Amino acid sequence: MKKLIILLIAVSFSVQFTACKSEEKKETKTEKTAKFSLENAENNIGWTAYKTTEKIGVNGQFNKINITNNGEGNSIKEAINNVEFSIPVSSIFTKDKSRDFKIQKFFFGIMENTSLLSGKLSLTDETNGVAEITMNGVTEKLPFTYTISGKTFSMTSTMNIEDWKANKALASLNEACKALHSGADGISKTWNEVAINITSTF
Repeated sequence: MKKLIILLIAVSFSVQFTACKSEEKKETKTEKTAKFSLENAENNIGWTAYKTTEKIGVNGQFNKINITNNGEGNSIKEAINNVEFSIPVSSIFTKDKSRDFKIQKFFFGIMENTSLLSGKLSLTDETNGVAEITMNGVTEKLPFTYTISGKTFSMTSTMNIEDWKANKALASLNEACKALHSGADGISKTWNEVAINITSTF
């Protein structure tokens, strides 16, 4: 009889322990996640640089972005505002491998500590924001305009490379691409302006 009582107590404890584990699993499954996440969004980071005195555009993009802080929210604005990120310059893509190599080696490769571009986005009102971009060991603010249409956030801006003290890198790239950056007038020119066009579709 004594053994039976001990057995019943043991079974009771086992059932209670199993029930607790099941409740813990249920609680884990019901944990809420943010409605909008940049980590899971389709992010397209496009840019246009310019060559020759006629200012011919050269389009490219970065194929990878790392979200390093924030980037989630119950609205698109919440997900974008105060997000911090880094972009490997090795992910540059212009549909021309030779050009990609030259940009990495003779432009970003000349800069200080620029295997990554890093930054933070802040929305200041319904259509404007500021990006704090770190490149060439320099952090500068880059104003941008943005729109939100459906589930897509779009931002545009124009970056002046000289603001990041990257004149030496620009001259290096122009020298490496001297013939390709020469127009009908025979003058080789690489512009210090780069147009930025970024979209995130959630």
